[in-house]
Amino acid sequence: MISIFQTTYEENDEKIRTVRHKVFVEGQCVPEELEMDGKDSSCFHVLLIKNGEAIGTGRMETDGHIGRIAVLEEYRGMSFGSMIMNKLEEIAAKNGIMVTYLNSQKQAIPFYMKLGYEAIGDYFLEAGIEHKKMIKEL
Repeated sequence: MISIFQTTYEENDEKIRTVRHKVFVEGQCVPEELEMDGKDSSCFHVLLIKNGEAIGTGRMETDGHIGRIAVLEEYRGMSFGSMIMNKLEEIAAKNGIMVTYLNSQKQAIPFYMKLGYEAIGDYFLEAGIEHKKMIKEL
């Protein structure tokens, strides 16, 4: 059974932190202090649960900045990332946010393009990883 829902960081901080730690800190060697940036309490969050286990998450700031999209490695390629993005965009629309944007890792640009995002500007480094800004009008 799969469920995806909006939550707050305070309601599900342990599940959100666990997924993000596995994906970003362990999987991509992002320093813990960069991963935990202090913005979580003021963001909208989405949590994806499969058979009682948190397998994916994402967040959006109140200005439409989407980030921390994370799906555990063993569940990638199964459309869970798209489910997270769709839910965040739904939350954006309900809150009057008409444009969403994100900083995509270089290898994820095709994924976001399939979801209607447009890459803009030059590549830049974030946490030692190449990124490009992407934007979508809802």
